Amino acid sequence: MTIVAALVLLAGIGVAGFLGTRRALYLARLVQSGRAVDRTGHWPKRVKNEAVIVLAQRKLFQRLLPGLMHAFIFWGFIVLLPTVIGAMLGAVDGDWELPWFGSSGVFNLLVDVFAALVALGCASAFYVRKVVRPRRFEGSHKGEADVILLAILGIVTTLLLWHASKIALGENAWPESWSPISNALSHLFGDGGATEVLERAFVWAHVAIILSFGAYLPHSKHLHIATAGINVFFGRTRARGRLEPLSFDEDGAEDELSFGAGTVADLTWKEMLDTLSCTECGRCQDVCPAFNTGKELSPKLLVMNLRDALLAQGDAILEAKRTGVAAELPALVPNAVSEQVVWDCLTCGACVRECPVGIEHVDHIVDLRRNLVMVESSFPQEAGGMLRDVERSSNPWGRPQSERAAWAAGLPVHVLEEGEQAPEYLYWVGCAASFDERAQETAKSVARLLASAGIEFAILGPREQCTGDGARRMGNEYLYQELATQNVATLNGAGVQKIDASCPHCYNTLANEYPDFGGTWEVVHHTELLSRLVAEGRITPKASGSDGITYHDSCYLARHNDVRIEPRALVQSLGQPVREMERSGTKTFCCGAGGARMWMEEKAGEQINEERVRQAAETGAGTVAVACPFCTIMLDDGVKSTGRDLQVREIATLLAEGLDDGAGG
Repeated sequence: MTIVAALVLLAGIGVAGFLGTRRALYLARLVQSGRAVDRTGHWPKRVKNEAVIVLAQRKLFQRLLPGLMHAFIFWGFIVLLPTVIGAMLGAVDGDWELPWFGSSGVFNLLVDVFAALVALGCASAFYVRKVVRPRRFEGSHKGEADVILLAILGIVTTLLLWHASKIALGENAWPESWSPISNALSHLFGDGGATEVLERAFVWAHVAIILSFGAYLPHSKHLHIATAGINVFFGRTRARGRLEPLSFDEDGAEDELSFGAGTVADLTWKEMLDTLSCTECGRCQDVCPAFNTGKELSPKLLVMNLRDALLAQGDAILEAKRTGVAAELPALVPNAVSEQVVWDCLTCGACVRECPVGIEHVDHIVDLRRNLVMVESSFPQEAGGMLRDVERSSNPWGRPQSERAAWAAGLPVHVLEEGEQAPEYLYWVGCAASFDERAQETAKSVARLLASAGIEFAILGPREQCTGDGARRMGNEYLYQELATQNVATLNGAGVQKIDASCPHCYNTLANEYPDFGGTWEVVHHTELLSRLVAEGRITPKASGSDGITYHDSCYLARHNDVRIEPRALVQSLGQPVREMERSGTKTFCCGAGGARMWMEEKAGEQINEERVRQAAETGAGTVAVACPFCTIMLDDGVKSTGRDLQVREIATLLAEGLDDGAGG
């Protein structure tokens, strides 16, 4: 009988292994066919991410109860892994057991506890899906989720019942007092022949569900169980706000280059792995400002649609790789993703921060935009005007470069001429603060504060061009790289060592993206520099009024670059505690300007800037402090259109008010 059982088990392992392995190898070849992107190096950080994000489930614990639910299931399966081998041995011969594990009271206590926690996690998941039914699950493959949860529940239930029946028969090799749950269940059984049959049935049912689960998983939409850990390991280790540059090889033929993602075959291997790792949990959708104001974009559905396209066209992609003949594949836009979805994105990164499996949604969006802009010449009409202005005038406002330093008239600001050596700091003003009247107040305030603190600084004036942030995030990578190359040459030629940037978008570009083009300076945001000067006593703030201040975190400052403490320290130095909005810090809600949306109209749903103003008003504060010129413009417009009794003030302007009566240091 043992031989027959062994043959049956081997046959089951063979069939399940063949079905699962064949599919896994197919998917691996598909991912390997993706466009190259370098995700090597930074191994210590990758290992740390694996430990913190995967093993410790850190991102899932951003929401305590759902985090516990998932952690119970995840940790339970890690603890229960040895029982798989033990069950297979026990299925062949009831007297066989896994050495040490089979007889260890401590291990079997862990088995009991974690099997129960897995069952509790599954029950909680069913309750959330069937009773609570949160909006974030809309559009997910609920049927397949039910199959997976039932399989997991079946695995732990049959395991506990098998152990209980062994205890009832006196066949367990461990002290029954170490298995309180199995021991309690053992009272359901007697010690006769019926229990002997049930013991065999439970162990074989346990093994059968495990083998079926292993064969089914690679064919299901719940591949994340196998791919999530890999995806996290190969996630971004450099700055969160950095985009991967495209390579424009002057020596190569242009028709051999890839300009973003036109078809599914153009996706990078990491983007392909992203799609196969999606858990369909909807956490990205929950935090997306576009989705939450009635726009078409859902980051979850974006990734799911790309995955469906990848799996549907996988055979054609692999055949093209094998033969070297390009496959005729349908365009991703509009066949898999609508064009409106592509342009709804603010590149704010809320989805990326929330995703528990390391999906990089912004990269997908930008690659789709790159193809639309650089290959199809397709983009919103008003956005095209911005691109033309940047190409023609080196700034999105379309103003002459000769006017860039006009805001500094009458202020102690030195314009660095060609051939001059840069002082301690080069103040990068940015296009908004150079040409928009509201944003110019920030530049004036920063200049006055730096001068009063004795900081030697200069500006480039007409030689400062747009950093290209808007052009890049709109998809015109070629224009961005032209600007980046020219700006890096200008800054390096002037011997710049330190840069103070007022615009978080410029700050992110200079600090995180220009190093790809030879720019290696120390870059700070003006709130960081001013906070240090206040701490050193070189600037003495004057207490502001008592209407209360709430601080709006810029996405590109707080979430992409983790600059959160210094702006708040400046607000507090004004004698005002920060009245925090619910969406603050790295969880901030976008003002509506990111991802080049500054130059596009919102034609669907609520206005994002108005929603953010509503959130600010809920704090009861009279002033919204900001640290970004785009946020200044967007929130000021939002206050006017909603009629809210709020003032929008840049932190530097609040701080500079103390200089009027000699309070500056």
